Amino acid sequence: NIHVEYDGNIAIIAINRPSFKNAVDRTTADQLAIAFRRFEEDPSLTAAVLTGMGGTFCAGADLKAIGEGNYNRLEDDGDGPMGPSRMVFTKPVIAAIAGHAVAGGLELACLCDLRVLEEDAVLGVFCRRFGVPLIDGGTVRLPRLIGLSRALDLILTGRPVDAKEAMSMGLANRVVPKGQAVSQAVQLARLISSFPRECMLSDRRSTYEQCDLSFKEAMENEFLLGKPIAQHKLEEGV
Repeated sequence: NIHVEYDGNIAIIAINRPSFKNAVDRTTADQLAIAFRRFEEDPSLTAAVLTGMGGTFCAGADLKAIGEGNYNRLEDDGDGPMGPSRMVFTKPVIAAIAGHAVAGGLELACLCDLRVLEEDAVLGVFCRRFGVPLIDGGTVRLPRLIGLSRALDLILTGRPVDAKEAMSMGLANRVVPKGQAVSQAVQLARLISSFPRECMLSDRRSTYEQCDLSFKEAMENEFLLGKPIAQHKLEEGV
């Protein structure tokens, strides 16, 4: 249910259930979490692209499977219902979105650092209409990405958001022609990976960690993370 391939040092992780609009059942969630753990543990891989096969990113949890008694994971600790949603990645992950990224699929997209959308992509909290809550980080990550007011608009109404609007509100980072999401995401991953790695990862880490710190604490943390790198550069005479 999960297809993984490699483009040099970039891992391309794809949900492979196109006949189910890439909806995630328990098996798929488990496999997706395993794929990301392998990515995290492999020092030769510098970034990952998350996508869906068959023209759809992900339609969320597989409600049909759940209705038949095949439940996604609902334990308090460990992996989330959608698989890797509780993970904190140490390396950049880019979502390459074609078609729909809705409900839990939107939550997976928000898990990523950046989102590359094809021009006809649609995002939304479509689980609103079915009475299914966001339990894979949607109410946490979405406000941090686009602000409280815009996040509440999407969360409370469950309305669809097209690529143009997603770009205007900061939910999309790039909008590309149909069929180019993966190639453009890989190109972006290569660009990020081409920069001095230790410095890039330090700045990325500080950017995430500041969300849970006071301004003073965040400034101290940024300096603590960056100081050894800056000292090394000074010693090199750069």
